[in-house]
Amino acid sequence: MELDERIYREICDLSQEGDQYLDDDNFELAEKKYLEALDLIPKPKTEWEASTWLYVALGEVYFFPSKYLEAISFFSEALKCPEGLGNPLINLRMGQCYYELGNYGSAKGYLLKAYMVEGKEIFEGEDDKYIKFVAQIR
Repeated sequence: MELDERIYREICDLSQEGDQYLDDDNFELAEKKYLEALDLIPKPKTEWEASTWLYVALGEVYFFPSKYLEAISFFSEALKCPEGLGNPLINLRMGQCYYELGNYGSAKGYLLKAYMVEGKEIFEGEDDKYIKFVAQIR
């Protein structure tokens, strides 16, 4: 299924605004823009590809300021969306959130999934503790 072109453009515009706010660490305004975009997607939201990247973006709104439980809720929704399950970034972020919450069993599963799809490249630019953790459990 494809979204109406006008609605899709509006979603993209709102998402780009959200991305700019996220880049500027303005998490509140980023969240607002992403939620506005998500509201434009018909239900069930998990059937639309645009929902995948909007849920990921919302997860990152919470991931970067270390609000890991909230981040997990959005990343979990992204996993239910098209191409979400095998998405290495979603698995990386889920693993990082669980790691930071001390749930190393769940962290291991998600981080290994990310590693298996993308290799060590998925960990570039991330704290070294995550790749070291994966290296210990391989």
